[in-house]
Amino acid sequence: MTHVVLESCIRCKYTDCVDVCPVDCFREGPNFLTIDPDECIDCAVCIPECPVNAIVPEEDVPGDQQHMIKLNLDLAKQWPSITKRKTPPPDADEWKDRTGKLRELIK
Repeated sequence: MTHVVLESCIRCKYTDCVDVCPVDCFREGPNFLTIDPDECIDCAVCIPECPVNAIVPEEDVPGDQQHMIKLNLDLAKQWPSITKRKTPPPDADEWKDRTGKLRELIK
């Protein structure tokens, strides 16, 4: 089993999770992170590090977020690995409590 990054990461892109990952399974896109399911070892150390609760075990992905499982898989194949924490976007705090952010993924 793997972990999945949910929509709540979109436009926040805090990277606290990246620092604790022992296998470097995170991938970075323009305004979102994904987890490469082929690399994730299900250690769960990233979960408490995410300030927006955007990381969950695949079996706990809510029904309205099931599309994020495939999205993580597909985007992880395209995006480069991220192995060190970066400064979040300047407006990350403004976005962290918003819902329905999937349409923001392509901006």
